[in-house]
Amino acid sequence: MTDKAPAPVSPAYLTAIRTSYDTVAADYVQLVMSPAELDPLSRSMLTAFAESVRAAGPGPVADLGCGPGRVTAHLSALGVPVFGVDLSPKMVESASRAHPDLGFTVGSMTALPIRDSALTGVLAYYSTHHTPPDQLPTLYAEFHRTLAPGGLLMLAGHVAVDEQLHLRPTQAYGSHPVSYETHLVPTERIAALLERAGFVVTARLVQKPHEGMDPRRAFGTVLARKPEPPLPS
Repeated sequence: MTDKAPAPVSPAYLTAIRTSYDTVAADYVQLVMSPAELDPLSRSMLTAFAESVRAAGPGPVADLGCGPGRVTAHLSALGVPVFGVDLSPKMVESASRAHPDLGFTVGSMTALPIRDSALTGVLAYYSTHHTPPDQLPTLYAEFHRTLAPGGLLMLAGHVAVDEQLHLRPTQAYGSHPVSYETHLVPTERIAALLERAGFVVTARLVQKPHEGMDPRRAFGTVLARKPEPPLPS
């Protein structure tokens, strides 16, 4: 499932993400909703993904940017053979402590410690919005590399309604200082980049921002599939 390899030198944005989430890890667990608290549509998308990967094959699913492992555990309860990867060692410690029956490892989505074509599914759930847009092709190429032909991808998270947004928060999750940046792009742009990476996009969903939220922001989900090779003629 995973290969041991020397960790690559981290670009500055990855260092900022790792340091920030190590800082907020304890309060993050208390403040972020569990899957059971999500709205019905969001829960149904996770259920649909779980059913689809179970039907696609017996291989494992990677929950990338798994945080404290709550969504990882939710997929496991739905019958998915799943493990979690997160850039933050503190998040991985929290996930391992809360869910000792599941596997969690520290790693970067930019260079996953996973063999080629090893996965039946990849989930990136609210875990890519700190990635600069010019780095998204690197992430999507890694998702494509690690998925087996016919494997499924679900991307969900904060998106821009119309135009790309670049935000620089200074505090988060209990007023802890953070140094990461937030980059939001429209789902149309996400879908186009996934297609460029070799995926077939099968569904897109945009949920309007909650009342009182920034109207430029929304919640987006994109489902995609790595194509099977063509049959010999």
